[in-house]
Amino acid sequence: MHRRAWRCFLIAMAVASASLAAASDDPPRLQEEMWALPLPAPTIAYVVRPIGNGPFPLAIMNHGVALDPVQRSLFPPVEFRDAAMWFARRGYMVVAPAGPGYGAAALDVPEAGLFTVFFSKIGKCSNPNFRDAGLAAAQLNLWIIEYMTRLRRIVPDHVIVIGQSAGGWGSIALSSVNPPPVKAIIAFAAGRGGRVGDRPNNNCAPDKLVEATGAFGRTSRIPMLWIYIENDSFFGPELSKRMYAAFTGAGGNAEYHLFPPHGTEGHFFIGAADAVPIWSPLVSAFLDKHK
Repeated sequence: MHRRAWRCFLIAMAVASASLAAASDDPPRLQEEMWALPLPAPTIAYVVRPIGNGPFPLAIMNHGVALDPVQRSLFPPVEFRDAAMWFARRGYMVVAPAGPGYGAAALDVPEAGLFTVFFSKIGKCSNPNFRDAGLAAAQLNLWIIEYMTRLRRIVPDHVIVIGQSAGGWGSIALSSVNPPPVKAIIAFAAGRGGRVGDRPNNNCAPDKLVEATGAFGRTSRIPMLWIYIENDSFFGPELSKRMYAAFTGAGGNAEYHLFPPHGTEGHFFIGAADAVPIWSPLVSAFLDKHK
């Protein structure tokens, strides 16, 4: 699809516009949509928001990466629907982009080619480029904030960012550039280079990952909440604690929480419907503190 076509196709089909139940006395009605975002790297996004014209505070939700191109092409339209609805019920307009080359966005878009490479790859484990991979994901968020602000659908100075795995790593990278609209960032199981060769607890250059985390921490000042799970086979407790120590030791502003094991693989904690009641009290308190 050519860039001009993307710019003409601003908002894609609405997939649902019904009232959705929420656990409160007066639950807000939510609307789910799929949008085509005419960004420099054209992007498909799942959007869920309270019904109405807004403006609403914006919540961006970032997914992880898959190095297998077949897996990328089969990526679901939304990976964290239950979590996204929880944020929408708090009044946020949630935008969950599919990274370039993922799912419906797995298109031949030459002008986005280099960006897609940085978004998905870190290079060889002997010399991984964790920094640029994180900043590429962060750039996508900056484009989304700029675009949604131009549409006047969001409160321009009230943005939060949520990321899981590589999406969490991109959120840590985003914190290092301190975009003024972003008030808080929540990272679930954040990192890059986990499960090399699909082997549990086999990380790509963990020392370099810790070093890159510290480098981001040197300039990061946005309040962050880091959530990890004991049975995460991508980024286990020992590594995540090292990352946290490097980040905060360099000046980064973050809270670290390690939850007990969940399911057979804790790395996907955020995406499990039964996990929402477990993490939501912590996240709710964090957001209330950083309004």
